[in-house]
Amino acid sequence: MIFPPDLVIFDCDGVLVDSEPLTNVVIRDNLAQHGLDLSIDRIVDLFVGGTIMGVQESALEMGADLPEDWVDNIYSEIFEVLADRVEAVPGIIGVLDALDAAGVAYAVGSNGPHRKMEITLSRTGLLERLQGRIFSREDVANPKPAPDVYLKAAREAGVAPSRCVVIEDSVSGARAGKAAGMVCFGFVAETDPARLEPICDSLFADMTALPKLMGLPQ
Repeated sequence: MIFPPDLVIFDCDGVLVDSEPLTNVVIRDNLAQHGLDLSIDRIVDLFVGGTIMGVQESALEMGADLPEDWVDNIYSEIFEVLADRVEAVPGIIGVLDALDAAGVAYAVGSNGPHRKMEITLSRTGLLERLQGRIFSREDVANPKPAPDVYLKAAREAGVAPSRCVVIEDSVSGARAGKAAGMVCFGFVAETDPARLEPICDSLFADMTALPKLMGLPQ
């Protein structure tokens, strides 16, 4: 690809908003109450980048005693914590400002539901500038690691996948970006670089480094 790209598609959790540490604690504590006591590291390994329905399926297979309405209940717990405490990922405002200044379009592609993104992006002040460009696994047939949500974002923007860059922090998301035929940059501020290095085209640990990585004017 010749940089800068025509479209940058951001994952939401862990890339735009620092929601994953909060969410992981809620999931850990809830599962422990239902007979499945896992460490935070194990929660991260098993569930980050997936869906809550996937958490439910895996937890049941591992012996958790979950009620039928568990998905609704855990979402309620997560939403309450995020609405009260989530913050934007440090440096992301500057990245969006740099994209605006360079005339490069951007969008969001997430495995999370729209309601969750409304909560986190509203609290962090990002919702207004991303409105109309937010895509969820609710909008497509298959969640990540399938490429569906990224391909939809590119299609809606009228940009070829080969001219898109995906910003991801999870293995499933990175695989989705590559399956979509897009360049994928792995954000490793809170992710083990060894997990993303075999998949991504480049890794970075500081969001302020991303504009230069994408070839934006300095």
